[in-house]
Amino acid sequence: MNNTPTPNQVLSTIKQRSSARAYSPEEVTQEELDKLLAAGLMAPTGMNRQEIRFTVVKGSNPILAELDEEKRKLRGQEAQPHNFYYEAPLLILLSAEDGFKWSKVDAGIAVENMALAAESLGLGNLIIGCIYDAMHGEKQKYFSEKLQIPEGYSFEIALAVGHKTDNKTPHDYDFEKQVTVLG
Repeated sequence: MNNTPTPNQVLSTIKQRSSARAYSPEEVTQEELDKLLAAGLMAPTGMNRQEIRFTVVKGSNPILAELDEEKRKLRGQEAQPHNFYYEAPLLILLSAEDGFKWSKVDAGIAVENMALAAESLGLGNLIIGCIYDAMHGEKQKYFSEKLQIPEGYSFEIALAVGHKTDNKTPHDYDFEKQVTVLG
């Protein structure tokens, strides 16, 4: 039996995916997590460097509250009714080897693979970049140690994952405004 998705299945998953901003407390299963991590690990990397590291953190981990507070401080934000990951039960932080010029691109490809895999599994997800400044600021070493990011690696992007309770629709786009086709 061939398990390869048809192009219509892939395009349908892309079309359906939206950023979830409300989650139930139901945990992501180990099987679901394994599939998400496999999707990230299967992402291509520049020169096949495979430099992306994945750190899985439960949404209840106290370090995330500290990270949220630091993000708000750096942005001059008041307390919000939600944290930066909208109370998702699970976060996957992607870090990459410092100094490799393709790391940001590679992390972006990996996080998108995982976001689409989550959608195909019926899981809500949110790609998160808003903690970048906090993860690269004066507390970078502290957060990296607490999150067990290896030395010589830095945070690039994250994915919140869980069972969504909102029904946010995917965003619209303007093909004519956003696309240039040269002959």
